[in-house]
Amino acid sequence: MAITTTSATATATTAKTATTTKATTPNLANALGAGSGVDTTALVKSLVEAQFANKNALLAKKSDTLTAQISSVAELKSGITGFSAALTTLAETGGLSTQLSSSGAAVKVSVAAGSKVASLNASVTVARLATSQVAVTKDTFSTTESVGTGTLQLQLGSVQTDGTFKGNGTTIPPITITAGDATSLQKVADKITAAKAGVTASVVTDANGQRLVLRSTDGANQAFTMTATPDSGSATPGLERLNVDFDADNGGAEVVTRAGNAVFSIDGVPMVSASNTVTGAPGVKLELKAVTTDTGPVTLSSSKPTEALTEAVNNVVAAYNEMLASVNKATDPITGDLRADPAAVAMKRALQRLTSADLTGATDGSPKTLSSIGVATNNDGTLRVDKDMLTRALANNPDAVEAMFAAATGTDGTTGTSLPAALNRIAATAKSTTLGLGASDKRYAEAQTTLAKEQAKVAEQTDATSTRMTQQFAASEARVAAYKAQQTFMENQIKMWTRSE
Repeated sequence: MAITTTSATATATTAKTATTTKATTPNLANALGAGSGVDTTALVKSLVEAQFANKNALLAKKSDTLTAQISSVAELKSGITGFSAALTTLAETGGLSTQLSSSGAAVKVSVAAGSKVASLNASVTVARLATSQVAVTKDTFSTTESVGTGTLQLQLGSVQTDGTFKGNGTTIPPITITAGDATSLQKVADKITAAKAGVTASVVTDANGQRLVLRSTDGANQAFTMTATPDSGSATPGLERLNVDFDADNGGAEVVTRAGNAVFSIDGVPMVSASNTVTGAPGVKLELKAVTTDTGPVTLSSSKPTEALTEAVNNVVAAYNEMLASVNKATDPITGDLRADPAAVAMKRALQRLTSADLTGATDGSPKTLSSIGVATNNDGTLRVDKDMLTRALANNPDAVEAMFAAATGTDGTTGTSLPAALNRIAATAKSTTLGLGASDKRYAEAQTTLAKEQAKVAEQTDATSTRMTQQFAASEARVAAYKAQQTFMENQIKMWTRSE
């Protein structure tokens, strides 16, 4: 019995030591389940997941909602921007406005910027084109010798009927040619042009050497003279070779082309212009290209863009219906990702008002809304085109329909009453970061950032709870193992006592 008692004591001591060791082992997860036989690792995972299941599900749902909202906002902004940009481009290219044409190349006709032309029917005869004065130095210049130093004095004016020059009184500062400038004829030319006095200079080179060419702008009042005053002791011959006047024996430059005005007539009415580009006619710009004495008058006419406007109306309706489908999907009161977004709802209302919006501002009783030219609204809100009504509108009021598609004005393309301007305003509002979808986008992005922080916090709480429960179960398993060891010891003792009796 003494030996048995000693053995029992040793066994108990061993069990106690094992229990102490397990309870203080840092890597507790490896010991889980060792005492009870239960998979406590899986149990801890299930308990932790159950504890945070509702919170994680709620955060995941919020994340999915925000992602869908951001995607829908991007889709609507892209859609309305593309819609307005396409119509703006079409309007600005002039394809939807009255087309002007010319029967000959001598006169090019177009619509002046910012103007509208209802119709045009005119005959133009060009007797003379506007010309600039061109003078070329008689002497050639060496590329190695000095041009000469001193000053050059330009004077602008006109040539009288007797061939004399009359200055217009404009004060032009003298141009100083230094020794550095005089080393090259090109440097002298650059100095003249840089004066910005209405005369440009260039250098031409041929087999004989370099010569200076001086040119004014077009118009009879753009004639010029240039008087050189060489410095004392300057190279000889010097700057006097650049003199320009109307004396054939001046020894300087020769005037090869005289400044003159364009002479032409429109429907037999004589006209004069200092430029070959004439914008005097209401809304019409004429570019005179050649005289018409041999070819005869040039006929100018206009044509209405009936086919282009018909196609534009149909394209607008098709694009509108696509845009509306996207907006309806996003704002559906039950399934829409943006059903509670005020900017998306506002954009839908703005689109729905387009058919009844005043797009011309006319007060003469002519059509001024899309609905008045045949764009009708279906029961589901989509649009359709009444072909017969549109045909009548284009036949009876083509200018009114054309005005509806006029290009917008302003730096951002939102000024005006036309459809392109109206669409640009809707697009601009959608992109606004204070009131439009841009603000919604910003708000959803900030919410995503906040949500990510919440998810990170829950992940930290999950890890902490898992660690705590793992430690608790590890301690419990160690105690269970010790109890089972003690139980085994007692059972063995009882068996030994029973056999000894």
